[in-house]
This record gives sequence, structure tokens and C-alpha cells, in this order.
Amino acid sequence: MNLEGVEKTMLLTLFAKAQHSQKKNHKFYDQKAIEIISKIDYDFTVTDSDTKMKYGVISRTIVLDDMVSEYINKNPHSTIVNIASGMDTRFNRLDNGLIRWYNIDLENSANFRLQYIQDTDRVKTLAYSAMDSKWADEIKIESGNVLFIIEGLSMYLTEEENRDILKIIDDNFRHCTIFEEIMPPISVKNVKEKSVEETNSKFIWGVKKGEELLKLNPNFRWIKDVNLFDGMNKFKPITRLFTWIPFIRNSMDYIAVLKK
Repeated sequence: MNLEGVEKTMLLTLFAKAQHSQKKNHKFYDQKAIEIISKIDYDFTVTDSDTKMKYGVISRTIVLDDMVSEYINKNPHSTIVNIASGMDTRFNRLDNGLIRWYNIDLENSANFRLQYIQDTDRVKTLAYSAMDSKWADEIKIESGNVLFIIEGLSMYLTEEENRDILKIIDDNFRHCTIFEEIMPPISVKNVKEKSVEETNSKFIWGVKKGEELLKLNPNFRWIKDVNLFDGMNKFKPITRLFTWIPFIRNSMDYIAVLKK
């Protein structure tokens, strides 16, 4: 395995989804993640003990699966672009037999992905940095509906790099929706996840509200923020006792919804 630094985090999220899927009370089932984890030679000891990371991944998956499913139901022939896809397997869980799906990631990560998850006639993996505008030239749109998913990426990038991604989307797509995971600044500063630190990756950027993303690019409209505690409350109902408290709720990652 030749994954380095932040690239390794895609194995952590895959492990969390595979493990959750095998629990009796799972809220999503990811057979592909289970299959891949059984084949990968990686020491998941630290990952297995990192409850904070795993709960975050499970919460995010529940929330985004619901959001993407709703989008697909409304736009059954849509094109979905998954930026910094890693080993994401959402297509396998949500495919309606009509959507077209693009996974974009660095060359090393993309090649690793293709060892375990093959492209199909409706799924294509593109080996580009998220900040390389060339990936946009390869997106073929059969309908006017395009959804961009930016999951588990923004917090590892600088503000300027996040601005660049929004500019690429703005410059190349007239109509689109963006679901982007954002980490609030208080968590960027204080949250420590053992398994993430083990990969020598660091959280470096975030904003309190998704509306602040319009400062990076005013050509989008901010629609809403969806807190990941909404996902945690589904698989750990006891958390409802405290996840409504503003200070606690505002420290959790959220999915910012932008439209153009």
C-alpha cells in the first residue's frame, strides 16, 4: 500500500461504514465496504478504538445518504460529481439505475480505488486534484441537474483552496447544487481524532455557517445547513438529550447546501 498522509483517511471512513453495517441496529448497510475491508491489508487497531471518528462518519453517512436520496428521487436522471471521493461507496447504496456518477480524486487515491471498485458505464473515476480545473472538462451532463458532493475534504484545505474548488464549479456549470461538509472553527481548533492524527493529517479550516461560503464565491445561493447530529440522533437516540444545546450543536460538522 502506497497511500500517504490524508489519503489514508479514506480507509478510516470505509472501515467505520463496514463496521456499522455489521451491527444489529445499523442505519445503513454497505456490503461493498464490508467486502473491501476484508481484502485490505491495513492495521485498523487505532481506527477501531477511535469512537469519535467512527460516530462522525456514521452520522455524516446517514445525513448525506438521506440528502442524496432525496435529490435523486427529484432528479432521477441527474449527474453526481463526488469530489475527493476516496473509497466512497454511496453509488452502490443509492443507485436508481439511471444516474451518472463521477468520482474525482488524486491519481494515487484514484488508482487505489480502482483496485477494489471498478468503473461501469455509469460510474467513472477521474484522477485529478480537486483544485485542477481539468476535471470539469470530463463531466458529461445528460440532463440539467448536477449535484456536487464534497465530503470530508474542506477541513483539510486552506481557505484559498476551498475558494478554488467553488470557482471551478462556478466557471464550468450553469446550474448545480452543492452538498459540502464543513467543520466549524471551534472544532478545527479543538477536535482531535486519534486515527486521523496517525495519518499525519490535520484539520485547518472551517466556517461557523454555510452562508459564509458566499464570501468565497457570491455566485451561489446558500440554502441551508444540515447538522450531522441529525444523523447521530438516529443511531444513538440518547444523544437527543444534549445535541439540541446550541454550544454543543454548533461544534458539530454540518452539510452546507449551495445552489446556482
